[in-house]
Amino acid sequence: MSFFAPPRRVETSLFTRLPDRFRKLVPSAWAEWNRAGKPVDSFLEGPVFDQHGNLLVTDIPFGRIFRISPAGEWELLLQYEGWPNGMKQGPDGRFVITDYRHGLLSFDAETRAITPLLESARSEGFKGVNDLCFGADGSIFFTDQGQTGLHDPTGRVYRLWPDGRLEKLIDTIPSPNGIVVAPDLSFVLVAVTRANQIWRLPLHRDGSVTKAGIFSHLHGGVSGPDGMALDASGNLLVAHAGFGTVWMLSPRAEPLLRIASSAGWNTTNLALRDGAAFITESETGSILKAELSAP
Repeated sequence: MSFFAPPRRVETSLFTRLPDRFRKLVPSAWAEWNRAGKPVDSFLEGPVFDQHGNLLVTDIPFGRIFRISPAGEWELLLQYEGWPNGMKQGPDGRFVITDYRHGLLSFDAETRAITPLLESARSEGFKGVNDLCFGADGSIFFTDQGQTGLHDPTGRVYRLWPDGRLEKLIDTIPSPNGIVVAPDLSFVLVAVTRANQIWRLPLHRDGSVTKAGIFSHLHGGVSGPDGMALDASGNLLVAHAGFGTVWMLSPRAEPLLRIASSAGWNTTNLALRDGAAFITESETGSILKAELSAP
């Protein structure tokens, strides 16, 4: 991104913070391998709005799903034995969760029931699924990241078709993370965390990937691109974990905005609603808000 002029900076404000009653600084098996063994009191991810304007988020190390009201009040919907990461609402109103331990899960926020949706790929376990998105045809595109990286570029992207057919689109990505799909299903964009890149996977008419390439190079931070979202104009918003930033990139990857964290550096994911970005900042357990306008 150094080839471009600095993008306009947008400041964030604190929308809400995980209440102290839900915080307990303890070691966890997830943190042992993903937070260098440091005790954590939470790690927020997977923000998604429901039809009532509530924001739902996951808390990976403690298997929690929270619902946050438009007024910023927190409610614990569920705690279970899992590591939930990404979350999106499907056409039937239920939420689908990418759980590092259990694969794809279906979650009904009204009954608070959670059930397996896809536990394995052709009887083989996943490396550790990370994030997902829904295509216009109802397909679920999801990343299988695990502990992959530049040392082990074997991360995968899958497509679960509405008829239940599972297709592996690519298996050579060093740490696939956030994912979005074009409205017309012509391509998928994948955040490649350890390489600090966004990859573009063109989809052929038969659904297969052709001519995979790099959409954008990022830089800096101690991690890399994480969760992503597409706005109505086709701009890509990328949460840059470890850099305290959400970037807005044009459909041609020109940097348009730098949305700066007002809390910690670990901006992990975001959801868009009513012209604003709501961002999970996982270092401080905060939800940040940025008002967006035309660049």
